[in-house]
Amino acid sequence: MPRLLLAAAAVAALAAARPAPAQTAAQPARVLVFTKTAGFRHASIPAGKAALLKLGAENGLAVDTTEDAARFTDAGLAPYRLVVFLSTTGNVLDDAQQAAFERWIRSGRAWVGVHAATDTEYEWPWYNGLAGAYFRSHPGNPNVRKGTFAVADKGHPATQGLPDRFERTDEFYSFRNMATDLRVLVTIDEGSYLGAQGTGSHPMAWYHAYDGGRAFYTAMGHTDESFSEPLFLGHLLGGIRWALGTVR
Repeated sequence: MPRLLLAAAAVAALAAARPAPAQTAAQPARVLVFTKTAGFRHASIPAGKAALLKLGAENGLAVDTTEDAARFTDAGLAPYRLVVFLSTTGNVLDDAQQAAFERWIRSGRAWVGVHAATDTEYEWPWYNGLAGAYFRSHPGNPNVRKGTFAVADKGHPATQGLPDRFERTDEFYSFRNMATDLRVLVTIDEGSYLGAQGTGSHPMAWYHAYDGGRAFYTAMGHTDESFSEPLFLGHLLGGIRWALGTVR
């Protein structure tokens, strides 16, 4: 056999004898935190972004933040498994961006809404279905007050670790256009604070499957202090983990 062929055969044999390289660790789930506002802008958005970045770093999630709606294209959304609308307000996406986001959700991806995410996109019925409701009103003067929450579903990751009833200070939304398939996780006792809207059953957090994807929403998170409260952060992380499908 010619020397060149012998050499090539030897190299091939040596390569075949080497062990296969170890599998690389699974890539962390990528999460996009979207904070664009076209209406009221919550002062707690920076605290919320910082908290979500910290939760990501501590829990194996790759978190990016943006206010740039131009990210909402097929290519721009493709790397992400979850998008968080963090106190977005008003009409934040144009028609093409909305269509890309709908396609992305239908591919099996997930959405998490925090606080004013329900005060967003009032002219987009599909978004109303995703979020599960639109903001109706909140008490005023003062808008932030103390109230008592109650856990409606103890079996969900977003409520594990929450007491059956607990008191906290926040801005308490009431809602309209509520979807009929929502699985309510947390309610607020309307008798525990002044300015309640008299809606009776008053949900403050919920989840559901929607159009091929998953959606979780919490009305909590108006204040800076929310994003340093262990109970709220555990609630938010549980909702994120459920939306990602990493826990049931």
